[in-house]
Order: sequence, then C-alpha cells, then structure tokens
Amino acid sequence: MAAVHRQRVKAVRRLMAEKKVEAFLVTYLPNVRYLSGFTGSAAILCITPRGAWILTDFRYWEQAARQAPDFTLYRLPSRRFSEILPEFLKKIGSPQRIAFESARVTVDQWKSWKKAAPKVRWIPTRDWVESLRAVKDEEELARIREAARIADATIAYLRRRLRPGMTEREAAWLAEQYLRTHGGEDVAFDILVASGPNAAMAHHHPGDRPLKVGEPIVVDLGARVDGYHSDLTRTFILGRMPRRFREIYDIVLRAQEAAIRHMRAGMPGKEIDALARAVIEEAGYKDAFGHGLGHGVGLEIHEKPSAGPIAEDPVPAGAVLTVEPGIYLSGWGGVRIEDMVVVGEDGVREILTHASRDPLIPVRG
Repeated sequence: MAAVHRQRVKAVRRLMAEKKVEAFLVTYLPNVRYLSGFTGSAAILCITPRGAWILTDFRYWEQAARQAPDFTLYRLPSRRFSEILPEFLKKIGSPQRIAFESARVTVDQWKSWKKAAPKVRWIPTRDWVESLRAVKDEEELARIREAARIADATIAYLRRRLRPGMTEREAAWLAEQYLRTHGGEDVAFDILVASGPNAAMAHHHPGDRPLKVGEPIVVDLGARVDGYHSDLTRTFILGRMPRRFREIYDIVLRAQEAAIRHMRAGMPGKEIDALARAVIEEAGYKDAFGHGLGHGVGLEIHEKPSAGPIAEDPVPAGAVLTVEPGIYLSGWGGVRIEDMVVVGEDGVREILTHASRDPLIPVRG
C-alpha cells in the first residue's frame, strides 16, 4: 500500500494490539478513505495483525483495485454483509475478538453481526481512526492549504460583487459559481449568506432577503480539494459602518486574536475556547456567543479535535482547527469571524486562511 496508508494501518494495528483484538472492521467511509485511499460510497475495511481487506460490491471492484491496490479485494455479492460474514471470517482465520466503530454502526447492524457470528466477541471502539485523523501530515496540509486558498479567493471575489438589493440567495450562488470554476471540486458545505436580522442565526440558509446598506452580512463558505475541506467566515457591511456594528465587530476580532495568540498544543479544547469567550463575556455579551469556538477540518468539515465549553480532550500538535467566535443579537444580526489554523507545540504554527478582515464594502453610485 502507499507509504502514507501503510503508516496509518500500522498505527491502527498498535491500537489493536493494546486492546488484544484480532480484527478491526472499519465501516465509516471517511475512515475507509483515510486508511486505504478508496473514495467510493460503499466499502468495509477489515484489518488484522498481518492482513488488510477491502470489501465492496460490483460497482466498485475496479475502483477499489486501483485506489487501494495493497488491500486484498473481497468481492461482495448482492447480499447483506451479515449474510456473508461467516464465510469471510473463516477465510481470514476465524478471529474471535473483533473491534468495530460503535459510533458508526447501527444497533440493527450490530445485532445482525452477532447473530451471524455468535462465537465472536464484538469489541466496541470510539475514535480510533478519528484520533489519528486529527493530526495532519504534509500531504493533507497541502490539500487543505489549496482549499483555503480557493476560499480566500472566493471571499475576495464576493467583496467585489456584493451590492444593495442583491438577495442572500444570489450572493451565495455567485460565491458557489466562482468557487467551482476556480479550482474547487465542490463546496465544503452549503454556502451561508445571512443579512440583517438573519445574521443572528448562526446557520441561516440563504433566502430572498435583499442586502441593505448599514446591515451586517455574514458569509460562511469553504472549498473541497481532493477530499479535503476549508472553512472561512467573514462579516461585511455595505456603504457605512454604524457605531454598534463597529463595537461588536471589534469585540469579535479581539476574541479571535486572543485565541490565536495564546492557544498551544496540549491545551484541552475548553481552555482554547475560554481564551476567546473571556473577551466576549467581559464586553457584556456572554449570552450572545452560544456555540463552540472551533472544530477540526480535514476529510470532513467537522471532525476532531473540538474547541468548545465542554471539550475535555487536549488539542494535538498538527491539528487543523477553526477559530470562529461570534456575537448574535436577535432582531439586529450578528458578527462571526472564522479562520483555520495549524496548532503547534508553542502556539499557532500557521494561519491557513488569509482573506481580508476589513468588513466595510464601499457602495458606489
């Protein structure tokens, strides 16, 4: 297998040895891709101390053989996995202790496996692969950097195009068209454009409300490049900047800068969150920042690690983390500023997004 996938499988085998399991079934597709390179929509990996199999159906036999050439291809017939499980387990040596991704397998699936292989002891695991994915290697960072570059360029393009009277939906479509035609294989998620009072909703879906002078406009977007994502938010205002907007914007910006300046690898996510939250609370907006400060980004737009009020796990060196404080006020709107950073042992190693943080867009004519 490719060197990078070989190292990842070796890391999984170390976890297996610690738990004394003889096989590990990987069913969550982002984890399948991370370990094998397979990008299709249906596959299961089985990893043992000495072997690695990829199980998939007819649609993906050719693709799996090309993308995961050092995994042994096990061709699934048009039957449920549980129906062929006994014969597959016999083929790989009849393991008795098999680990599985308990957060990714339904109760019905688990029951069907138990029924099909009653002598097996099924060992539930959580986040074995997700924890590995939290630390990005240089190949992953290169893809994320490119996705971030496209997001930056899309924001710069949108700044030039936003006008009073344009609807949120029109603005989101302009951004998506640009992103898809300037290097993005896809959007990372549905692009968010929220204006005026709608900006008080952290996950507003763009509608037909027109953009207006003097109102906040929150734009949240990202690109996907070779499976890896970016995530970037900027808040704009057209034509003029009311005092209230400037006050709130400056608080959010200071909160973000405080977190970026003081975070370190090894800090629990809740401590990183607290760096920004303290600035917002001191300014009197404690109840207006209701979401966590950030999340990991990679093969998924939300993945480990997490930086929020209840995030106990330490953030590892090499993690890509969003830093996105916000203030949201019902009836007025909101401000969010989001960038992605690479966390290092002694602080932020790299800021990945570079779009202008100047919120003011002049209105001509």
